Order: sequence, then structure tokens, then C-alpha cells
Amino acid sequence: MKQALISFFKIDERGSRIPVEVIAGVTTFMTMSYIIFLQPSILSGTMPGSQPTGMDFKALIVTTCIASALGSILMGMLANYPVALAPGMGENFFFVSVIAACSAPSIGLSGDSAWQTALAIVFISGILFLIITALNIRKMLITIISPSLQYAIAGGIGLFIALLGLRNSGLVVANSGGLFLTSDFHSKTLLIFAIGLISTAALQSLKIRGSILWGILIASAAALAFGKIHFPSSLVSAPPDISPVFMKMDFSSLWSHLPLLIPFILIFTVMNVFDNLGTLVGVGTQAGLMKDNKLPNCEKAFAADACGTAVGAVLGHSTVTSYIESAAGVENGGRTGFTAVITGVCFLLAVFFTPVIGMIANYPAPFNPITAPALVIVGAMMLRNVSKISWDDHTESIPAFLILLGIPACTNIGDGLALGLITYPAIKLLTGKGREISWLTYLIGAILTLYLVFLRTM
Repeated sequence: MKQALISFFKIDERGSRIPVEVIAGVTTFMTMSYIIFLQPSILSGTMPGSQPTGMDFKALIVTTCIASALGSILMGMLANYPVALAPGMGENFFFVSVIAACSAPSIGLSGDSAWQTALAIVFISGILFLIITALNIRKMLITIISPSLQYAIAGGIGLFIALLGLRNSGLVVANSGGLFLTSDFHSKTLLIFAIGLISTAALQSLKIRGSILWGILIASAAALAFGKIHFPSSLVSAPPDISPVFMKMDFSSLWSHLPLLIPFILIFTVMNVFDNLGTLVGVGTQAGLMKDNKLPNCEKAFAADACGTAVGAVLGHSTVTSYIESAAGVENGGRTGFTAVITGVCFLLAVFFTPVIGMIANYPAPFNPITAPALVIVGAMMLRNVSKISWDDHTESIPAFLILLGIPACTNIGDGLALGLITYPAIKLLTGKGREISWLTYLIGAILTLYLVFLRTM
């Protein structure tokens, strides 16, 4: 058995050992396991300040773990990369904004049909990514959104996530006049948030593995000490039923409203392609897998990511994608797909700890200072590439800035994206640079213009 593992994953060939791969896999899990706490709250709309979507919270806990496990194991077995997968931060918030768009009067879907249609969109984007990989036409897709706009999208979503975290913490409050700093600095909720945020930031600065997870646990301990949450009757239990979200994709609604939903399909696909490409190059370089500036078996890695997204949609989730947190496992010695398999096994074991996750999510409304620090920290991390925007080229920087500012200002990812994706082709065309961009970019801009002008306010 041991020799078979070494041979299949080429562990000796890549200068690693099974114990090292196991430790690396557990390290990667600890670094990215915060998604188990955040994803169900985001998709179900149970996070403070969010609108309920109709998706079942407990079922989403289980399927978050299963989708992450299957994606990670598939990546490890198929591509032999030490890269783990899980529902992507950013894509999950965009998914919720798509649900809102589907519920808008212009499209008119109601009840469960809105989120079920959004799942169908994610599934189609996964299949489209798989086709793109099979036909090797990623270059065409990459030209739709320039690198500057990609960095702006990530940064804008990061600001949006961080703002949501500040509101969930109680530090920033909303009223009819806008957002303001709270005047209640004596609340236990704010103290719990401060403990969680400062400890997480300190742990990150010290490069402690799983710092976000440790921050959540530290904030949970503070909440328990203050009597804000209470231990469940048992720490482990049988996994809840997943049928409320399993196989719930609504393709009939997707086809009947396809012209309006095409931009969402393309944006999901583009986000997945770039997330996956960036993570594979970054982690692959760190692991020493790059050869002549190329990644071996990259097509298999793309296929694994695409399949992960499609399977994730079947399980009731937004885009499942490669996690840059995999770099933590690589730094601890992970060099093969066995690292990703171990991470997947850890996610499978996590399905039995739903009472603990439920305890953290049940902080008294309208705040949750336990998970709020994680949102702020993740939001900050998503801003790291904003400096790479071509600020000296106004045909790139102005649309990028509109996206960066528009997403948090509109408190809607789709609306913020529309501001940039409409102005981008228009500015390029008027400055004589129209041939620099793909015809698909013009198509997306035109559709979004029609959507905003004729349908958004209906």
C-alpha cells in the first residue's frame, strides 16, 4: 500500500515523504477551513445584514465539506498537484448577488427558483470551463477581462467583504443617512470582535498556520466566556440531510431567461479561469513544479477545477476553485497530489462537527463578531494585487477604479461590475484602442447597458 502511494503520487521523485505530505495536507486544511464557517452563512443569507436566500444552512455546512473534499481529492488524483479546492471567497458573494438579480422584477423569479437558477448558472460555467480546457481556447476567454479589471474585481469584492465584516461586528452601523461608527463602545460584541480581529492579524503577521481558523476559535472562546453563545449538547453528530440543496439546479428558468443571464455565466467562468490559473502558477512555482515556464499536467488541473465547480453546483454551491492557501501546505513540504487528498479527507471528517459550526453561527442577531474578523482579514487579503492595476493607462485605470469603488458603494457585486464593464469598452473605443479587446467584451458591455437602462429599474 505504502509503495503504491509513493509510486502513484511520485512522492520519491519529487523529493518528499508520506509523513511530510500528510502534515502538509493538514496544514492546508487548517489554513482554508474558515470557509466551512463562512460559506453556509453567506449562501443562506443568515449572516447579519443579509437577506435570506431560502437555502438551508445546515445542509450547506455538510455540502461545503463534501464539495471541498471532492474537489481537493480530484485535483490530487487527476493532476497530482498539492492544491486544494473549496467554494471561492468572492464568487460566493457574487453568487448571492446573482440570486438578487434573478429575484429582481426584470427577471421575476421568486422563492427557491432564484437560487436554483443561480446554481444552474454555476453548473453551466463549470461545463463551459471544461469545454474551454478540452479545446484549449483559454486565451480567448482571458482577453475578455484585462488584468487591471481582474485585480479591481478581486479588490472591490474584498472591500465589500470587509465592509460586511465591519457591519457584522457592530463597529459600523447603518441608518437612513449612511454608515457610521458606532457610539456603543461598551458592548461585549465589539470586544469579542476586537479580540478576534487583533489576534487573527497578529497570528497572520507571525505566519502561524491556520491563523484565520485560530482567530475564529479565539473569538468563540471569548463569546463563550461572555455568555453570548453556549456549548452544544454534543460536539459531534451525524451529518444533517443535504436534500434541501442537493440537485436543485433550475435549468428551465435559466433557458427561459438566458439572454439576461449570459453575462453572469461568462463572469463566473472568467473568474474561475483566472482564480485557477493564478493559484496553479503561484503554488506550482513555490512547489518547484514549473518546467521551462510551463506547468506539467496543467490541463488535468484545469479539468479538475472545472469538474469541481460543476459538482459543487450539484451539491448546492457557488464556484469551487483552487485555493491560494494551498501555498501553506507547500511551504510545509507538500509536493504531490497526496497533500490535496489529505486535505480532502480532513474536509470529509469535518462534516461530523456541524454542532460546533452551528454554535458559532447562532450568535444573537443582528451581529456576529466571531466570524466578522475573518471577513475583514480575507477582504484585506483580496486587495493585495490592486497595486498591479495599470494606473497610468486611464483606459484601464478608470474602469478598474469604478469597479473597485462601485462594488462596495453599491453594496452589490453585479452593479459594481457593470459600471466597469460598460465603461471599459466605451473608453477603449473612443481612444482608438478598440482592437485591443475581444468582441466578447463589447457584447458583455452592450448586454449590461441594456440591462441597466431598460430592465434594472423595472
